[in-house]
Amino acid sequence: MRVKITLVCSECKQRNYDSVKNKKNDPDRLTMKKHCRFCRKHTEHKESK
Repeated sequence: MRVKITLVCSECKQRNYDSVKNKKNDPDRLTMKKHCRFCRKHTEHKESK
């Protein structure tokens, strides 16, 4: 049930992180506060398609 996801910065739209999630526990899209090296600050990162 664990699937690979890609996290995208909400400000610059760069694909910065890869992660895995359990679809049964988290059916919705994930959002996390992560550091974006392109923006050079902590921003909201959302799961992309």
